[in-house]
Amino acid sequence: MTIRGVLRSLTTLPTARGWALCGLIGLATAALMAAIGFTTGLYTLTPAVPGLPLRLLTVLFVPALGEEIPFRGLLVPGPEAKRPWPAITISTALYVAWHPLEALTFLPRATMFLRADFLVCTAILGLACAVMRWRTGSLWPAVILHGGFVIVWQTWLGGVRL
Repeated sequence: MTIRGVLRSLTTLPTARGWALCGLIGLATAALMAAIGFTTGLYTLTPAVPGLPLRLLTVLFVPALGEEIPFRGLLVPGPEAKRPWPAITISTALYVAWHPLEALTFLPRATMFLRADFLVCTAILGLACAVMRWRTGSLWPAVILHGGFVIVWQTWLGGVRL
């Protein structure tokens, strides 16, 4: 991919059929992540954290756009790709590896990023975002899914508030 490809993915919106596909992917992703997270204790229902508007804005830029642009925008091809799976696999693996690196370097409060159950959920989310990017040509469904899950996790499921 190129910078031009990233810009195209940011200026393209999915068709109605693409949004429907992304909705199904999002539901499947939520079901898998909930099953893992609640079973292992990764997720715990907590009272809502105040400051939701600022959190929404912060999460839009970091991690949603901040991680989607390099991991999906640069690494995952659009729907024209005949063999997207190597790129999707590399993108997902790098995305998962990024989280322990963060915890071990500049986000020491994020020890949760070292947990196996967190990394499995991260892989599921990364794969879902990559498939959305590939199938629709747009980065926006991945940004919305990623940002939405982080907001819910940080606000109501006991996630790390960095």
